[in-house]
Amino acid sequence: MPQPASRPRSTLASLALIGAVCVAATGALAYTAGWLSPDRLTPTKLVDALAPPTGPVRGHRRNHAKGICFTGEFQSNGAGAAISRAQAFEAGQHPVLGRFNLGTPEPLVADASVRVRGMGLEIATQRGAVWRAALINAPVFPVSTPEAFYALLQTSASKEPNAMAGFAAAHPEIATFGAWAKSPDWTASYAEEPYNSLNAFLFVDGAGTEHAARWSLRPEAPPERITPEELGRRGDDVLEREITQRVAAAPARWTLVLTLADPGDQTADPSRAWPEGRRSIEAGTLLVQRIEAEADGPCRAINFDPTILPDGIRVSDDPFPAARSAAYAKSYDLRTAESADYPHHPKAAP
Repeated sequence: MPQPASRPRSTLASLALIGAVCVAATGALAYTAGWLSPDRLTPTKLVDALAPPTGPVRGHRRNHAKGICFTGEFQSNGAGAAISRAQAFEAGQHPVLGRFNLGTPEPLVADASVRVRGMGLEIATQRGAVWRAALINAPVFPVSTPEAFYALLQTSASKEPNAMAGFAAAHPEIATFGAWAKSPDWTASYAEEPYNSLNAFLFVDGAGTEHAARWSLRPEAPPERITPEELGRRGDDVLEREITQRVAAAPARWTLVLTLADPGDQTADPSRAWPEGRRSIEAGTLLVQRIEAEADGPCRAINFDPTILPDGIRVSDDPFPAARSAAYAKSYDLRTAESADYPHHPKAAP
């Protein structure tokens, strides 16, 4: 008779365990969402802060909303294998999918109104490894932490006349980015821009040794220097038109350069460049071989999450990749849920 009596206790114990797991899971979700800490920065807060004054443009990426897809290949020369066992650094050709874009939440703005240009990139090897990256043409990031970036977005939306001056005083690191952003020395093509990871990652070699590094794509095309005023006179969508014509004539090329940190170089702050003279490795060539329309193109459904990394590359102590990953996921969920609204805007109307 003791056996039947033990069943209720076993059932109650199981239910208690399930309940405890549910409470823990709910607590974790609440913490992640910021419900238990209203002042905590969350993906929703960050994505909402990116919206223009008129609100987000439904169906589009919440930032870098204007862009165009491309396909091509990465031709690895094998030199990157010295610091990473990632399959992408094995000598040979690896297919790529990418997207040229502008750093704006507005998909219809004039190209000459946006200083930051970007490249989303996916390198997928024949054996199934995937490396995704989101790079921009700026030499440094404006601020040193995700919280400071959120504050910058809030300050940019403020109507207080001295808001930005106050922010700059509290975040002096923004001066380097600001000097670059105010320079009138622009280029006339996506193909003439360098694209920089800015964040440091840990490259792991075949022996398991970690090497802190940043990477850049340096263009083969010589830059045509131009002012934003002259660029504006060439049309609102000149960059898409120009890169389409250029690549139709011949592939556009960049050299992938891996820059290694010296001992003592910080890896957590993308607003600070490493000193000149650091060891670098030219790991291969990116070829953009075909431009694809974005609306029905292959990059429409891609989330260029910088934490999607192959074996042989890891995140460092830089907090931005994790913050970007969470914000990108939120943006992706929103725009895919709004797919009926894309690309129904004046530019795409028949």
